[in-house]
Amino acid sequence: LAELAFRRFAIHGDTRATGKEMHGKNWSKLCKDCGVIDGKSITLTDVDIVFSKVKKKSARNITYDEFKTALAELARKKYKDKTGEEAEAEVFKLIEGKAPVIAGVTVRMKDTSKFTGSHKERFDPTGRGKGKAGREDIVDTSGYVSGYKHRGTYEKKVNKPTVGKPM
Repeated sequence: LAELAFRRFAIHGDTRATGKEMHGKNWSKLCKDCGVIDGKSITLTDVDIVFSKVKKKSARNITYDEFKTALAELARKKYKDKTGEEAEAEVFKLIEGKAPVIAGVTVRMKDTSKFTGSHKERFDPTGRGKGKAGREDIVDTSGYVSGYKHRGTYEKKVNKPTVGKPM
């Protein structure tokens, strides 16, 4: 089961990957997505250091065997109170059957609450598009400057009824 997870993460994001080797970026992703990294006993830095330790000097990838060695090392660090085998079993449990989490750019791009500028004007507060009203400027032909507060008061001023004053 851990080998299945290894394969899934090994080919993640790489169309040419065979699934027999995993590079550092996917190793970090596996540790993050499966909860090996907890931010306390194991950080992203620890994961990177272990990766560098287990891989061959000139290599940029790790094999499944190197992967198991790396996990064993992280396991001993994560579960200090357990024996080596128990700790390894715990970490393998975290990883078994898991697949890469694809959290998305598309989700972020579709979240209208994060839109700014003129794009923000195209959606109502619930996130629904306003249609044509959100895209087109409606032309104001009243003759007033936009932002003028006393619109419609001119006629009242000019046509005041003249009371008691002779012409």
